[in-house]
Amino acid sequence: SAGGNAGMAAAYAAKKLGLPITVVVPSTTSTATVHKLEEMGAKVEVSGQVWDEAHRRALELAETEGWVSIHPFDHPLLWQGHSSLVQELKDSLETKPDAVVLAVGGGGLLAGVVAGLQQVGWQDVPIVAVETRGAHSFHAALAAGHLVTLPDITSVAKCLGAKTVSARALECARECRVISQVVEDTEAVRAVEQFLDDERMLVQPACGAVLALLYSGRLQQLQREGRLPGSLAAVAVVVCGGSGIQLAQLRALKSQLGLE
Repeated sequence: SAGGNAGMAAAYAAKKLGLPITVVVPSTTSTATVHKLEEMGAKVEVSGQVWDEAHRRALELAETEGWVSIHPFDHPLLWQGHSSLVQELKDSLETKPDAVVLAVGGGGLLAGVVAGLQQVGWQDVPIVAVETRGAHSFHAALAAGHLVTLPDITSVAKCLGAKTVSARALECARECRVISQVVEDTEAVRAVEQFLDDERMLVQPACGAVLALLYSGRLQQLQREGRLPGSLAAVAVVVCGGSGIQLAQLRALKSQLGLE
């Protein structure tokens, strides 16, 4: 099951291994993403309005058909894969970063980065975990002290749309210093456009949430509040999520949110 990007990764791996794969996506997944998955050789089934419903269907198929179910974010092997980006950082930076900024959907990337920081001895590096309002299941869980299920996913950042974050994500917040931040959809989409201008790279609103933290001055606000060091020499920003966006979709999102 996937909102898009995890399905792409699974489809790519299945193609390389010569294995059949079915990817179950919610109805909010773009037609372009569905076509990309099919072009990679995956069979695509659309089920439910949000990822959680698509995931239930994937589990059902795995059970009735005798298939293997691959979770898009809640599995130690996935975390191990994500953790490798921290080793790459260690290999390429002269000193450890003062902070890592990343997006949280289901919590797989967060779990992987925490594992990576622990492996290289950087567990004291703070992580700023960003979500959009309407897909903020991690932020809600931290505030409550236990897992919380959102009534619905109302954010345009559908790839962050897990109504309940993984249990491992909450454990990560206890093991490392994780600062949860929530940005508005409008901030995320503006950041997508700004990043396109700055770096000539088009990313999804799920990634725009992370970039919004930088463009909106939230990072500096966290410094003023004493939650981040007053001097930030190097901040590692995980720019992740661009397979499900096209220029026409960016224009449509801007129109939907009333942005000029």
